[in-house]
Amino acid sequence: MIQPSEDMIRILFAYRLELKDSDGFTHDWCTLIPSLEMAYATSIHSSTGKTPAMLEKGWNPRLPYDTIKKDLVDINPTASCFKLILDKARDHENRCMQDSFKYAKERWDKSHKPPNFKVGDLVLVSNLNFNNIKGPKKLKDSFAGPFMIKALLGPHSVQLELTGELMNKHPTFPVSLIKPYSSSEK
Repeated sequence: MIQPSEDMIRILFAYRLELKDSDGFTHDWCTLIPSLEMAYATSIHSSTGKTPAMLEKGWNPRLPYDTIKKDLVDINPTASCFKLILDKARDHENRCMQDSFKYAKERWDKSHKPPNFKVGDLVLVSNLNFNNIKGPKKLKDSFAGPFMIKALLGPHSVQLELTGELMNKHPTFPVSLIKPYSSSEK
């Protein structure tokens, strides 16, 4: 979302420089917003290779520049051709989105491995969300435990057998808040 916003601001400033009157004052900037929206809707985006207007409506609006051109051919496609053009644009958009999802998944999978916890393992739980443990916060350990895993509730959550001060807490935790316990840690 940041890149299109930066592009729109750059276009707005380009217009601002061109639309100064003889005294150097610019016109009311609110009048420039429709032209800025048109510039955004008709600019080709790097993620899809198409304009937002083409993907949303199936056609690009005519710009004042297009009406100046004398050799412009006015093509009025039939409904079936229009549907074909729109379907092709949407197929292209879907392919681009699938490629983007695939790339993001590859990047995520490269740095994130699934946890290898088993029932009966001893783990430590992060104290990040526990504010009722006795003592000053800055002197507390960042992890409490060890606790035994009672059940695996999926690839991203575990159920623990809590003891002591945490006995009244809900026993289900995301794996991002737990880490394996080794006897050298305590």
